[in-house]
Amino acid sequence: MDATETRPLTPAGRRIAAAAEELFYERGITGVGVDLIAEHSGVTKRTLYNQFGSKDHLVAVYLAERDRRWRSLVQATVDARATPRDAVLAPFEALATWSETHTRGCAFINALAELPDPPHPAHRIATAQKLWLLDLFETLATAANCPAPTPPARQLLLLHEGTLATQPLPLNTLTEATNLARTLIASATTQ
Repeated sequence: MDATETRPLTPAGRRIAAAAEELFYERGITGVGVDLIAEHSGVTKRTLYNQFGSKDHLVAVYLAERDRRWRSLVQATVDARATPRDAVLAPFEALATWSETHTRGCAFINALAELPDPPHPAHRIATAQKLWLLDLFETLATAANCPAPTPPARQLLLLHEGTLATQPLPLNTLTEATNLARTLIASATTQ
């Protein structure tokens, strides 16, 4: 079963996915077993396995859905910007919105730390999410007339990911990171 499979979920499948998302994000992927997910979703383990096949697949579905929502928010934020230079900052602005309800850091960074095996389906989804963001920064830097977009794209990714990694701390690094990103792209487009 592929995590990106578009087979519609049954009502029980939606309850399982919702419970898994909450539990995986709040308690960690390795800290949550299928018994707890089944209990929280009001289904049997058999139903869980019938819907998702395995915990690994359920984790991949959780991350794939989260990735879909994140990309949609970022793209909507990019599309709402008036200039290409403003659009480069959109992932930081989207993070401000996202962080209002997701306060335990980045689910993808957490998954990469918990699931270090590259062939794991959830590891592949988390890796793809980070590479997508890097590609987006490069595309946006190119659109902002940055003559060499790769170095600033990597720097923007580092700022963004550093902000995510420090999110659970009482530091509020997002404002500073956004200001640094603004300075970085201004410098990169005036060279």
